[in-house]
Amino acid sequence: MDTTTSRTDNPILLQMKNITKQFPGVKALDGVSLDVKKGTVHALMGENGAGKSTLMKCLFGVYSKDDGTILLDGQEVSFKNSKEALENGVAMVHQELNQALKRNVMDNIWLGRYPTRMGIVDEKKMMEDTKKVFEELEIDVDPKQIMGTMPVAARQMVEIAKAVSFNSKVIVFDEPTSSLTEEEVEHLFRIINMLRDRGVAIIYISHKMDEILRISDEITVMRDGQWVATEAASDMDMNRIIKLMVGRELTNRFPPRDNPVLEEVSLAVKDLTGMYNQLDHVSFEAHKGEIIGIAGLDGAGRTELLETIFGLATRKDGSLSLHGTPITVDNPRQAVKHKMALLTEERRATGIFGILDIQANT
Repeated sequence: MDTTTSRTDNPILLQMKNITKQFPGVKALDGVSLDVKKGTVHALMGENGAGKSTLMKCLFGVYSKDDGTILLDGQEVSFKNSKEALENGVAMVHQELNQALKRNVMDNIWLGRYPTRMGIVDEKKMMEDTKKVFEELEIDVDPKQIMGTMPVAARQMVEIAKAVSFNSKVIVFDEPTSSLTEEEVEHLFRIINMLRDRGVAIIYISHKMDEILRISDEITVMRDGQWVATEAASDMDMNRIIKLMVGRELTNRFPPRDNPVLEEVSLAVKDLTGMYNQLDHVSFEAHKGEIIGIAGLDGAGRTELLETIFGLATRKDGSLSLHGTPITVDNPRQAVKHKMALLTEERRATGIFGILDIQANT
């Protein structure tokens, strides 16, 4: 039996009709329509700025749409905020996690809807309910652990558990695998398949086409704030998706590597060892005109390496040389003086001052 075909014949659970959203100087959504069926995974694809996340934020009550209609189970809805969306069975796992990092896991899951007993928060029931959700999803996290002490991947799983705890009819996953290892991606897919089998409608946003083709039942492609196409995933391949996304045939997906790599060493790192992290005598050379990739599983020390080079993390031992001259970098200010820059792993948490304007950040 072709299960993909049977699922794409499922009844429509969510309809978004002619959704329009305008920001000053830009029309982010221009009459976009989307039908998502019960018990299916519906992928939403497009280049950066295509309007995918904006469309989902209009659904979730983060943005108010300028025009259009949203129907959930045949009833028109227009959520004023995310709390209202969650209470009506629509959940969203955001790409940028927005959690109370100084509170524990349980608090983050049940915030705003604590179980109470005689007017007092029932910690025992909250622990039981948390463990029940975690066991169901095979998530191995201590409910009492403080969120800020956990890696991004674990925090992502907590956010997924929170969405499931609302018994949601529709769950939006916005770039959920961007910080997950291969093993964690497999775990996520098991959770998604379990939710789909229960009749939950999943909207899955990702740039990773192999994931999309593997997990999806239907694929909708957007471009420049407009709907382009919706087709069964079984009828799509990578070339077809790319053509729909960019509006033309794309023969070279990546630019040719024709940059000249010179003998001159721009940056030499020798025996770099971290004071408070797992770096242990790391050495490499980056030549002028060269791009070096640093790979490894979550927790392998990739981020710690860059933060130690940039002076964000304390160096215990080792040396740095720039264009053959030994340099000292004990803090980011010194790194900037040496004309070094760092794009951080979590842009929202450590890459910007969110309460200041663009000019101040620049």
